[in-house]
Amino acid sequence: MANPEHLEILKQGVETWNKWRGDLLRVGGLRPRLDLSLADLGKLDLRGIDLRSANLIGANLRGTDLRGARLGGAWMSSANFVEADLRTASLRQALIDDGKFDGADLGRSDLLGADLHRASLYSGVLDRSVLYEANLQKADLRKTSLIAADLRSANLREADLSEARIGYSVFDGSDLSAVKGLETVSHGGPSTIGLDTIYKSNGNIPEAFLRGCGVPEDFIVYMKSLVGKPIEFYSCFISYSSKDEDFAQRLYADLQAKNVRCWFAPEDLKIGERFRPRIDEAIRVHDKLLLVLSESSVRSAWVEKEVETAFEKERRQDNKPVLFPIRLDDVVMETDQAWAADIRRTRQIGDFRTWKGHGVYQKAFARLLHDLKAEKPSAADAPAPAGP
Repeated sequence: MANPEHLEILKQGVETWNKWRGDLLRVGGLRPRLDLSLADLGKLDLRGIDLRSANLIGANLRGTDLRGARLGGAWMSSANFVEADLRTASLRQALIDDGKFDGADLGRSDLLGADLHRASLYSGVLDRSVLYEANLQKADLRKTSLIAADLRSANLREADLSEARIGYSVFDGSDLSAVKGLETVSHGGPSTIGLDTIYKSNGNIPEAFLRGCGVPEDFIVYMKSLVGKPIEFYSCFISYSSKDEDFAQRLYADLQAKNVRCWFAPEDLKIGERFRPRIDEAIRVHDKLLLVLSESSVRSAWVEKEVETAFEKERRQDNKPVLFPIRLDDVVMETDQAWAADIRRTRQIGDFRTWKGHGVYQKAFARLLHDLKAEKPSAADAPAPAGP
């Protein structure tokens, strides 16, 4: 419970409180331990108040005007800041020092320009909050709810958003390149990622995060080239038989680890989607079809259809190679299936027959990775120099 003496002084106004606190600091030479735990401070005018290192655990600050307040090092676990006005307030190092801010509810609060550098908002609630131009550098936002939060132009450098929850949130104008844990964020709906965010981040944003925000697949494919970074590897659609699932899963994971963009049905096909149109679209937007040939896939009408789609794409691209075949056994070298026999006669086929042996697999994978490297533009393709 709040210290009655501290609560009585606070009720006399911000000026009285700040003077009293300053006097304590000068006399004691240490930060005073101010206890306002569980206090009802809702809707008070506390503009410019100095609450550094105060105990605000469980306090009610709903709708309180805290503009310009200093809250660094305060203990604010489970405090209620719903609809509070925290514009330009300083919550700097709220956990790194000796205070806590985790579990606090700041839903619909106004934190425009607030300083939350190194603050801990672990498991906190910031739904519908305004964090426009807020300083969240190195802030702990793990498992924090940011549904419909306005994060435009916020400084999120080295902030940790591991397992945070977003949806209908706005990230325009923010550099996300150094944000931690974006690939683990859960998405309750689409969010806004502006072109300025892509450019400020130099394209260094996890694709899983972009997909969760609703960024179109075609845009993700060419995003890096838009910011002047060459696409290092061709993107791939992996065609395989379900009986070769173990190999396909391993190949997919290893390609993803090397930053090769892949489409893989168990990961990328959404529940309820119609298979054929979605797969045709995926083959169309990816550069290569990586075909896993085996006894099962050679007999698969589904795989045959995917190969036909890849051949058609090659014809439209002046026979530029789209199909990348690899084999898991010798069936393709002996089959009389017309489409598979045609591949045998006309294509170099990667050899993964002994893929369960680590060293052999790694050697074959390295060769595949080498062959998937995107071509660098030739001098003829380079833009003409500007005139004088």
